[in-house]
Amino acid sequence: MYENKEEIEYVILVAVETDDMDSAGSRLNNTEVSLDELEELAETAGAEVVGRMVQKLPHFNSATYIGSGKIEELASLIKSTGATGVITDDELSPAQMYNLSEALDIKVMDRTMVILDIFAAHARTAEGKLQVELAQLQYRLSRLTGKGISMSRLGGGIGTRGPGEKKLEQDRRVIRNRVAELRRELQDVVTHRELTRKSRESGTTPVFAIVGYTNVGKSTLLNALTGSEILAEDKLFATLDTTTRLYEYTKKREDHQGESVETSGRQKVLLTDTVGFIRKLPHNLIDAFRSTLEETCYADYIIHVVDASSPTRENEMKVVYETIDMLLSKSKNTGHKKIITLFNKIDKLPDPDDRTGLIDDRASYVLQISAKKGDGLEQIGEVIGNLIREDRVYIEKTLSYKDMNELSRIKSLGEVIEEKYTEDGVFIKAYLPYTF
Repeated sequence: MYENKEEIEYVILVAVETDDMDSAGSRLNNTEVSLDELEELAETAGAEVVGRMVQKLPHFNSATYIGSGKIEELASLIKSTGATGVITDDELSPAQMYNLSEALDIKVMDRTMVILDIFAAHARTAEGKLQVELAQLQYRLSRLTGKGISMSRLGGGIGTRGPGEKKLEQDRRVIRNRVAELRRELQDVVTHRELTRKSRESGTTPVFAIVGYTNVGKSTLLNALTGSEILAEDKLFATLDTTTRLYEYTKKREDHQGESVETSGRQKVLLTDTVGFIRKLPHNLIDAFRSTLEETCYADYIIHVVDASSPTRENEMKVVYETIDMLLSKSKNTGHKKIITLFNKIDKLPDPDDRTGLIDDRASYVLQISAKKGDGLEQIGEVIGNLIREDRVYIEKTLSYKDMNELSRIKSLGEVIEEKYTEDGVFIKAYLPYTF
């Protein structure tokens, strides 16, 4: 019996450093950081990186991305390393990809193709597979113009997983029909999601969306807090599907006057894990995963998870906030979202005692935790409780014994922090929603 083993692809990473990149004076560092991430993406997709090249240009060359002068140098590098493919750090136009692959006589991929390939490999639910197929077909449809890209050159490997490679002569109408069909199927999923969302909104349980850069530990955090067993791997985009779980924490805090109060009750909130963000997230993915990404917009609060040990954490935080702002700007549910920032993986800091720089000016609360080891998790419930109470009204009231139905309603909709039975009735201190 023969085993079909997927051949390892040996690739060279190529980037163009342009004048309009961020952080003037440190453009090379930014480019190298982006290439480091591209290398991790390539390895996640199953390739082995054997070289990299950076070309400095005022702007991308419209014909070949890197310019004709650099092609000979790249061809020489391909020959010396035995590379079987090239991956560019930016999305290529159809002409750029065609010209580059013709000049090098080798398989050429861009960052978008690699990310789409990873999503195709990791999609597990029916919705996830529909979203990935839609994104891939939209990407391919945009390349069926003019000479386009010789799809037959791709062969197998990275960029070919998912719905299957279309023949070169595939008519645009066939792909567009499939895209329309996928959109209809996804709309049914979106309708169901909106019904579920409205059901949550009609209830009283606050919803917290867990967001962050890819591979910062969001799924590990959700598992640690809720006892779930969601897949959590040290890989980029290990999980793509939105998951919501109930989180209960002990109500232990200070009361309205700042006096220490302990209660034996439990408070409940919903935690929603979302797909991780990344630099240069392909527009096709944002479009296809919009209903999933917009869970962030419809949540009451945001929990922003940051890899404290990442040397590029500030840039990663910037990417996350830019993506959130973009989603909010396009969402019907706009408005300010209060944020809890959790600096995760503090156990991986080079110097565990040096916590300088772990700040976030946009967050209402900042905690330092290790979701994997359980450090600092007990503080999360306390901070969540504080955040919720900030958006509620504090009352002190005596209810007559004839109004026990109202007391039951207060307990179900709000948070009772003190309850005393007197001759006149039940005296309570509580935090209630403003809409109570």
